[in-house]
Amino acid sequence: MKVLLRSDVDGVGKRGDIIDVSGGFARNHLLPAGKAIVASPGVEGQAATMRRSRDLRDARDREGSETVARTLVGNVVTVTARAAGDRLFGSVSAADIVRHVEEQTGAIVDRKDLVLEEPIKTVGEHNVRVELVGGVVFELTVNVAAEA
Repeated sequence: MKVLLRSDVDGVGKRGDIIDVSGGFARNHLLPAGKAIVASPGVEGQAATMRRSRDLRDARDREGSETVARTLVGNVVTVTARAAGDRLFGSVSAADIVRHVEEQTGAIVDRKDLVLEEPIKTVGEHNVRVELVGGVVFELTVNVAAEA
């Protein structure tokens, strides 16, 4: 069954795409949720309009992400935490890093954009991977220092 996606669907397609899916998936999931409409011959123009608006939004998001990346690349964000020797009492989480990034650089980053396999539990410099909207990926250097 051919459908026009009205919103992005993970693993299926993006808004404005005309795709071929099984009838059951379309009838049971996509159509009732309002994520797609049945692709009739007159839908081509609507699909083109959706794709154009999607491309403009993606370009705008990528431009904003590149601006944030230019601000943060090369900067070292310092986070202070209580420590005993090299070990921290507790840990430094993504939310802590985001708060310090905003305080020190003025750049706004969502905590979900930071990729931390595990919270930081030691004093010293750590590289944190940042994946922003639009496919902009870079490393942020975080210096964890012990409180005085």
